[in-house]
Amino acid sequence: MRVLGGAVVSGAVALFTAIRLPDNEKLEVLCRLDQFRHWHSLEEKRYCLVCGKLITGRQIQVAGGTRGNGALRLSCPTESCNSIPMDWVLPTDEILARIEKLAEEERKASALKPAAATNGNGKTVHAGKAHREFVSRLRKFAFHFKGHL
Repeated sequence: MRVLGGAVVSGAVALFTAIRLPDNEKLEVLCRLDQFRHWHSLEEKRYCLVCGKLITGRQIQVAGGTRGNGALRLSCPTESCNSIPMDWVLPTDEILARIEKLAEEERKASALKPAAATNGNGKTVHAGKAHREFVSRLRKFAFHFKGHL
């Protein structure tokens, strides 16, 4: 999946087209469609439990509408993330500290590990594995918070 000209494309089929709204309208749409948390400005941040990214109201994608594909809907701006407002939580100090700790661990791991190495079985292990392991740990961490909504 990738974004091409505002549309999310999977193979050759566009799933939705993001629409651009003036700031005041976008804030109104966020307030109306996010039934879980109130928005005071487009600069407010939320932590996405699906992709593990901090996102702002300004970054959130709005799709649909009368000229689009029906009702308006919100989605995470992160590529390949299909989360919706119920998956976004307010970034508490605990969440921010944990994100920073995980990011620091990833920076240290990538600085210490070569681009490719051989494991005990003689197989080549690429640096991408470290990233996947980090993402896996981050998802487990996020899942813990998802249960408390």
